[in-house]
Amino acid sequence: MANFSKSNVPQFSVDVYQNEFLPEGGREVNAIVTVTSTGGGTSGGAALSGTGADAAVVIMVDCSGSMDYPPTKMRGARDATAAAIDALRDGTSFAVIAGTHVAQEVFPGNGRLAVAGPATRGQAKDALRRLSAGGGTAIGTWLALADRLLASAEVPIRHGILLTDGRNEHETPEDLRSALDACAGRFTCDARGVGTDWEVKEVTGIASALLGTADIVADPTGLSADFTTMMENAMGKEVADVALRLWTPVGVEISFVKQVAPTVEDLTSRRTEVPPRAGDYPTGSWGDESRDYHVCVRVPQAQIGQEMLAARVSLIVPDPAGGTPQTLGQGLVRAVWTDDMAMSTSINPQVAHYTGQAELAQVIQQGLDARKSGDHDGATAKLGRAVQLAAASGNEDTAKLLSKVVDVVDAATGTVRLKAKVAEADEMTLETRSTKTVRVKK
Repeated sequence: MANFSKSNVPQFSVDVYQNEFLPEGGREVNAIVTVTSTGGGTSGGAALSGTGADAAVVIMVDCSGSMDYPPTKMRGARDATAAAIDALRDGTSFAVIAGTHVAQEVFPGNGRLAVAGPATRGQAKDALRRLSAGGGTAIGTWLALADRLLASAEVPIRHGILLTDGRNEHETPEDLRSALDACAGRFTCDARGVGTDWEVKEVTGIASALLGTADIVADPTGLSADFTTMMENAMGKEVADVALRLWTPVGVEISFVKQVAPTVEDLTSRRTEVPPRAGDYPTGSWGDESRDYHVCVRVPQAQIGQEMLAARVSLIVPDPAGGTPQTLGQGLVRAVWTDDMAMSTSINPQVAHYTGQAELAQVIQQGLDARKSGDHDGATAKLGRAVQLAAASGNEDTAKLLSKVVDVVDAATGTVRLKAKVAEADEMTLETRSTKTVRVKK
């Protein structure tokens, strides 16, 4: 374990869990890297005041015509945005955007951000009363405007909250992808779908690209509580632009790098090269929290008795003055070749657990896709495997969601029957939350 600890500096620890022993000819090395931040009130080495002056938030509210069907959606969105504004810390820069087929500034306007305080909170909530539903949906334009507004704030923590109730029908998927690519790394964003007429893969794709969370709020009356929690979490972020840096020696190949808790997120393709022989994987902003990452590498073949450093994992934040990045913590991944079969065939419990959790997320998606396409046998097999994995790993929340889509005959063997009728909200909730994982039982 390596720690970075200093007065007024965030404290990170990096723990590596693995079975470093390989048989003769063995090449694959797996490790679970647990990163824990106890948040020291800084970001990138620059001390924060704790007043909110180091954060900016833009709330994007869907105001398309469908938000009036039923009217409770628009009312719920107004109330939720007001609740989020109440949760802002004094000094936080903020703005509200109304999103249709175009993006419009609701508050404060003129390309500016307001500074949160009693007066501006009241003015912002007054402005929300003017929100009305009408028009289409082009989420890329909302994100582009949010990016411009957030870029005007010289703060380390930049965050968006996005609410939609429908499909992104007034721009192409390529337009949305282009907007996400332009915003990636510039701000993080939580995305929510209200009701059941939106596209799960669109909302989860936005959150994934912008390193935020995604969820469904099937009943609009639940929006205020959800928005309050999201904003409180955003206000708890203290360290921005943290990267997981992976250095590997000559001859070592990287198979994948995935976040596996609290959700599954494949980071492999997001690598930014850092010569020599290192790459950075973005992790976004951190508060007081812990996350797990699965690193898998292939090492060169070696003889019995040899050992090597397979990878070095570091937590990096950029220097605000443009100097050498700051290392917040570090851990080592090792490889040792042995002829002891008991040692080389033992699977580390953390690695086994998260391999199962990643498979769980995958088979849920495959099972739901098969169900939608009418492949009932394929859906039964995949969702049955999901039930089996959820039960074995103690993922009770996912098990409950699965039980609303299938009748469980035997969880241990994964024997299930597809339900004849499934509420759309239940199916969408399972799909949206399929990547949520549970930690290893200690």
